[in-house]
Amino acid sequence: MKDMNSALKAVEADREVVLTLARELADSVWTGASGCPGWSARDVLSHMACSFWLAVDPSSLPDPAGLPAERAADLYVESRRNMTHEEIVADYESVSAKGLEVLAALQDAEGVEVPLGDVGTYPAPAIANAFAFELFVHLRYDLLAPGGPLSAAAPCDDLRLAPTLDWIDAALPQQNADLLARLETAVTIDLDGSRTLRFGAADPGARITCGPEAFVRWVTQRGSWEALGVHAEGDRSACEIARQFRVF
Repeated sequence: MKDMNSALKAVEADREVVLTLARELADSVWTGASGCPGWSARDVLSHMACSFWLAVDPSSLPDPAGLPAERAADLYVESRRNMTHEEIVADYESVSAKGLEVLAALQDAEGVEVPLGDVGTYPAPAIANAFAFELFVHLRYDLLAPGGPLSAAAPCDDLRLAPTLDWIDAALPQQNADLLARLETAVTIDLDGSRTLRFGAADPGARITCGPEAFVRWVTQRGSWEALGVHAEGDRSACEIARQFRVF
C-alpha cells in the first residue's frame, strides 16, 4: 500500500497555506470571483470546510436528498452564505483540525471500503488522498490568481502532487466509466517521466505526454490541452476520449 501518511502531511501543509491566506487577506478580496463558476473565493473556502464536515459530522449539513456530489456541494455552500468571513475562517480552522484526526484514524482501517456516492468507493486509508487533491486544486486553481482573486503562491512540490495524482489514478476509472467503455484501445499517460498511468482494458494504442501539474489541470477541466502543452499520439479516437476525462 502507498504511504497514506504522506497524504496527511500534504493536507496539513496546504491547510496551513489556506489558513494563513484567510487570516491575512482582506475580507473584500474573498468576495471576488473564484475559478469555480458561480462561487466567490469565500464560497470555495466554505466548500472546503463542508468537505471536512462530511468526514466529521455529515448531519451538520443540509440533507442532500440523493443529489450528485457536485450539486450537493452547491446546496451546502448556499446554506452558509449568511456566515461572515470571520465565521467561515473559524469554522474551517476548527473542522479541518477535527477532520485531520478522522483522516488519521482511517489510516488504520485496512479492508474498509468507503462509498462516496457518484465520487466512487475507496479504501478508507485512501480518503486522505481525496482531501489532498481537493486542497491542491481549489487552492491553486480556484483561489489563487489567475483563476481566483488571491495574489499569493503555493508550492507544487512532490509532497502535494503525489497524493493528488494517487487520487486521480484511483478516481478516474470510477468517475469516467462511460468514457472508458468507449475505448477500443488503452491510453497511456506519461507525466514527463515522473509517473506513467494507464487507463482502459485493451492494449495501449494511444500515448499522451504532459507535466504532472498540467495533467491535474487537464483532468479537472481547468485548461485545454493546447494551453497546457499536452502532446498526444496514436489512436485519434482514444485521444479524443481521453481529452474528456474529468476527476472531482
